[in-house]
Amino acid sequence: MSIRDWPKNERPREKLIELGAGALSEAELLAILLRTGTRGRSALDVARDLLVEFGSLRSLLTADRERICRAQGLGAARYSALQAALELTRRHYQELMMTGSALSNPRATREFLRSKLRDLPHEVFCCVYLDNRHRVIAFKELFRGTIDGASVHPREVVKEALAHNAAALILVHNHPSGLAEPSQADELITRRLKEALGLVDIRVLDHLVVGDGVCESFAERGLL
Repeated sequence: MSIRDWPKNERPREKLIELGAGALSEAELLAILLRTGTRGRSALDVARDLLVEFGSLRSLLTADRERICRAQGLGAARYSALQAALELTRRHYQELMMTGSALSNPRATREFLRSKLRDLPHEVFCCVYLDNRHRVIAFKELFRGTIDGASVHPREVVKEALAHNAAALILVHNHPSGLAEPSQADELITRRLKEALGLVDIRVLDHLVVGDGVCESFAERGLL
């Protein structure tokens, strides 16, 4: 039996319209993105099987293209749809972050940074550039690799901050291990950057470390 033959209140699309997206399970939301099933299996059946196969929704959405395209019920078109949905989420939070003060809307800032950095297999070091009212000017990735004194160059950070005419900035990097606990190397480079930026009157408002769904703040820990 296809989904169109189900009772109206059990069909994912109609249920979303009636009750809102929050009322749907992950499998139901995924079924709406998949749109159709395969021979003998509804879109909801395919969605449930995929969640079991990949272990979680996050594992499915962040799996590499080749693995997703090999999965039964998926392919290049559905991989594209899943990636588009994921990117829309990132851009939604980026737009919220860019509206108003980054400090008055910290949730949007952290959600954007988590969605952008937490699933990367390598470390990246980024800056959120702010004007004198702490509104976001830009977000930019500066360095890749292990974050330590050798890989993060204060001169480049200062140069980029001046190029953006920033009055302040927020430093951010991720820990691919999933643990967001700041390391001694993180603390050392933060001090070096704060001193270098202070010479040109640019304030470091915070340094955020993104882990597995967690975003630790140097400012909140009293480390700035």
